[in-house]
Amino acid sequence: MTIYLDVVLLENLCMNYIILFATGYIMKLKMKHWKLVLSSLLGGIYAVISYLEILPIYSNLFVKILLSIGMVYLAYFPKGIKSLMKQLVLFYLTSFVFGGCAFAMLYFIKPQNILMKDGVYVGSYPIKIALLGGLVGFILTYIAFRIVKTKLGKRDMIYDVLIKINEKQIKVKAMLDTGNLLKEPITGKPVIVVEKQELYKAIPTNLLEHIEELIGGEELSFTSQEEKEYLTKFKVIPFSSIGKQNGLMLGLKADKVMIEKEEENYKRDDVIIGIFPQSLSKNHSYTALLGLELLETNLKNDHSFSNKTLLKRKG
Repeated sequence: MTIYLDVVLLENLCMNYIILFATGYIMKLKMKHWKLVLSSLLGGIYAVISYLEILPIYSNLFVKILLSIGMVYLAYFPKGIKSLMKQLVLFYLTSFVFGGCAFAMLYFIKPQNILMKDGVYVGSYPIKIALLGGLVGFILTYIAFRIVKTKLGKRDMIYDVLIKINEKQIKVKAMLDTGNLLKEPITGKPVIVVEKQELYKAIPTNLLEHIEELIGGEELSFTSQEEKEYLTKFKVIPFSSIGKQNGLMLGLKADKVMIEKEEENYKRDDVIIGIFPQSLSKNHSYTALLGLELLETNLKNDHSFSNKTLLKRKG
């Protein structure tokens, strides 16, 4: 069987690119195509070296692991060891699925053209067969992870949130609520619902104790300048929930909000804090609710928060 090295390189480059793209897509990583191409090329060069037996250590397991780490790092530039390990594990899982699908299609279509060299499949088979196998693998992997994701517990949906209001900062645990589409009706800004008890360090106590009266439009006498300043910032937000179809919630715009989950940070300056008078969870595992929209935009180069990092979720 005649094997062309340019074909070996091209086939592996294409398959590596699909696997890397699928891994990044499933993990919702920020990807740049030129980085994926460079990483894929690294894997393709390894395949050529494996076939030619240029280096005596090409088939060493340790070298293969280093190659995988290098490809993942070059493709995604993970921020820490934990992120790198997660991306590496999913990269291997995706590779196994893709490899199995591609090899199965090749085996059934043209088994006589398959050749294995130290764990690398090469041959004169059409590239489109391998790519079709990769596409099938991508679909299967995506569906599988979608199913797994829907079964994640609430603990995996808890985010650390730092809220800054008038130079005051508070930290809360917020649960990602996919059904939270609440927005301030005039500006359309997204709303994070926070328990009233958590806001005493950021909002004057006298105001929080008269939330119901303020929503009802009662005339109250507030003497301090700080209280009067906050009054001008309050907004009334209509909402609907189970057992309450036409509710009203008092809210105010935060100066900055930072949402943190492991190594991922999301910073926003367009968030309304909705004040909820009751408890949101029975066991107090979270005291705020945030929607998916809040994780879609991120402020760049923002240094307005204090140098303290958010407290990590324990347990």
